Amino acid sequence: VYPIGYWIVEVSNRWAGPVLARRVAWIGFASATVLSALLATPRIAVASSSAFITSQLLDIAVFNRLRRQAWWRAPLVASMAASVIDTTVFFCLAFCGTNVPWVPLAIGDLGVKLLMAVVLLIPFGLIFRATIKTSSA
Repeated sequence: VYPIGYWIVEVSNRWAGPVLARRVAWIGFASATVLSALLATPRIAVASSSAFITSQLLDIAVFNRLRRQAWWRAPLVASMAASVIDTTVFFCLAFCGTNVPWVPLAIGDLGVKLLMAVVLLIPFGLIFRATIKTSSA
């Protein structure tokens, strides 16, 4: 779910800039926090919410910094950086000091997020090209 969240924020960032992207991230944070509070233990909910907003805000900052470079660089680098932070914050807060073998789980989770960052370049590129055609017409 998180890679799709990054994608939505990145499309918002590309379309309207970081102010709207931050609003979208905070709305996502509020929704995710409520769901986590209802469906998870308090420790998992705090870990999930903390990782979500930290990584989303990082994604927005990195994307915005790279937005004028090649169309694919901003979403790819921002998603990858955010995925590393999201995975690190979540798994450390959720499982450090427990008997859960969380490091292999974190590595697998990160691998899926990084793969999704690459796969989601396809729809991002299509939207980017459609936006360019519309604005130049």
